[in-house]
Amino acid sequence: MKNRILSTFMASALSIGLCQAQVAEDFKPSSLNQPGQEYPMVNSQGYARFKIVAPAADSVRVSLGLGGKGGTKLAKAEDGTWMGTTDGPMDEGFHYYNVKIDGGKFNDPGTLNFYGSVRWESGIEIPAKDQDFYALKNVPHGHVQQVLFPSPSTGTSRRAFVYTPAGYEKGKDKYPVLYLQHGWGEDETAWMNQGRANLIMDNLIAEGKIKPFIIVNTYGMTNEVKFGKIREFKIEPFQTVLINELIPYIDANFRTLANKDNRAMAGLSMGGMETKMITLNNPDVFAYYGLLSGGVYAPTDITDKSKVKLIFLSCGSKERPDGVKKAAEELKAAGFNAVSYVSEGTAHEFQTWRRSLYQLAPMLFKK
Repeated sequence: MKNRILSTFMASALSIGLCQAQVAEDFKPSSLNQPGQEYPMVNSQGYARFKIVAPAADSVRVSLGLGGKGGTKLAKAEDGTWMGTTDGPMDEGFHYYNVKIDGGKFNDPGTLNFYGSVRWESGIEIPAKDQDFYALKNVPHGHVQQVLFPSPSTGTSRRAFVYTPAGYEKGKDKYPVLYLQHGWGEDETAWMNQGRANLIMDNLIAEGKIKPFIIVNTYGMTNEVKFGKIREFKIEPFQTVLINELIPYIDANFRTLANKDNRAMAGLSMGGMETKMITLNNPDVFAYYGLLSGGVYAPTDITDKSKVKLIFLSCGSKERPDGVKKAAEELKAAGFNAVSYVSEGTAHEFQTWRRSLYQLAPMLFKK
């Protein structure tokens, strides 16, 4: 028995050693690091490595890690720094994370911050095999500008970010508009920062794959709800902001094709929920609908199919792809132009939504 236990222990230790030996030591600083900061780092396999300077701490843990394991526990080195590597490769693309030092939650001073989880959080980029479609390239670039639009319904001015294609400032053409919503816990900065929507558009336009259009992002929360209370969210206040205040402002201040057939709405996660409710409530405002990890439409949801030019449904392969595929098939069988897309190897995260926008954009505003 003792020999059997010893053999099992040695085999386990050997297995662990082999797994550790398989981690490639080609770590490089994350592309989202603060200037001059070496950590966090990522390697060619998708592992992430962290280093935190906290010499007086008793425990340091990074929230990012493989699912169900509580993140990555860092070990203290002789110089007082804490280091650790994820137990395995992470999904490709962007991830939020934070650092817990002796139970307190902090951001990693080595990397940039992004608004998500209802706070500014650290961000890390795991290089993706298909990252070329959102890479910064030597192509004509559009502009992303902040606008403050009056909102009588909320008694203040509200903020939106507007992407206009390259050449907009010098031309006279009018453009279609996509109103693109963020997810719960994020804000109007998410699609351009985490999602890289402007670079996706620049590259698609430069390659001649899409008809240029404007993108508008605004904050989708008009009645704040806490985590786990999303069912308490009421669409009416935000619907008023979008339909009665923001869209008229955009049409009055930008060269838009101000009609239903040249207007689309899409959103990720909670933004998809908003998209579904607002498009169904306002069939004469939008002709193109997109739900990105944000639920599905049923044929019975829509009373007049002639008013809908496209329904786009997407999610990651680690979410519930069968539901998205089935919903699209049912819509097609009922006579709708419906398309489903599944991002392979990703979950409820921005790589799924970057890929979704890349797929959706060429389908919009087809004559």
